[in-house]
Parts: sequence; C-alpha cells; structure tokens
Amino acid sequence: MAVDATLEVLATPTRRLILDALREGEQPVGELVRRVALSQPAVSKQLRILRDAGLVTVRPDGQRRIYCLRSEPLAELVDWLVPYQQLWQSSLDKLESHLDIPQSTTEQEQPR
Repeated sequence: MAVDATLEVLATPTRRLILDALREGEQPVGELVRRVALSQPAVSKQLRILRDAGLVTVRPDGQRRIYCLRSEPLAELVDWLVPYQQLWQSSLDKLESHLDIPQSTTEQEQPR
C-alpha cells in the first residue's frame, strides 16, 4: 500500500485508537468495542477500512473475529518519515548546542 493511502487511513482518530489497542496483541471485536467506547457496528466499519488498507488481519475463532496488527505498512511509513526525522533532529541538535553555550563573563558578573 502506498504511503499516501496509509496516511489517509491513519487520519481518523478512531482508527489510530484501534491500532493502539492492537499493539498489545490480537484482540476480538468485542474487546476493541470496549476499548474505543463505540458501537460494535462503528468499530466493525473502521476495522473493515483498516483491513482493506492492509493494516490489520482478521481470523475467525468460532463466532468471534480476532484482529491483529500488520507492521509492514507501518514500516513503509516509517521509512518515508526518516528523512523528515533527520531534519527535525538536526534542528534540535542546533538548539541544544545553542543552549549549551556558556554565558559570557560580563553577563555572569552583572549585579542582580
């Protein structure tokens, strides 16, 4: 799946909450309903979108459906973000260097 499509799917807070819950391991729909505090049909709709996007898999377990997070599409997103991380890390490093510069002697000797 393309990074653009993954970003579009992740734009919805409810879908991110579902993915956050699935980081802890596979979960049945009922548990996800409890965790995100939405109706079962609303959670099922979001799970279908996540499944169609390839972000989760589903397997039957009797009458239940168990969902599991797929990390591959998220790894593609991380790969895309790495150059941007380098940009903000560089800015933070520059700020840290600036803040670490000792005050000049005249500033330290001024009375308060």
